[in-house]
Amino acid sequence: MSNKSFIIDLTAEDRIRLRFTTKEGKVRNFVVQYEIFLKDEWREILRYDTTHGFLHMDICHYKKKSDKIKLDITDLNQALTYAIQDIKARWRFYRERFGKEIK
Repeated sequence: MSNKSFIIDLTAEDRIRLRFTTKEGKVRNFVVQYEIFLKDEWREILRYDTTHGFLHMDICHYKKKSDKIKLDITDLNQALTYAIQDIKARWRFYRERFGKEIK
């Protein structure tokens, strides 16, 4: 098995953190999270992962528990690609939504 982790910087205050494990070229598990730099610390506001034994997205909130949404993508290679592409395409939307909760 091969474990990999890295960060994709979107801006100085926005990034994607990735961790995944592959075996024989196939993704076995992963975490892809969108983080913002807020009040002197990195804070996750959206996460795709396979924790708990199933693929899901967690929408994080400023002062309450996250919302967990189960996803029906069975191919984890495709799911990993989807998660990265979704965050790259919609990070401004996710940041704005989270920012509204702070006010």
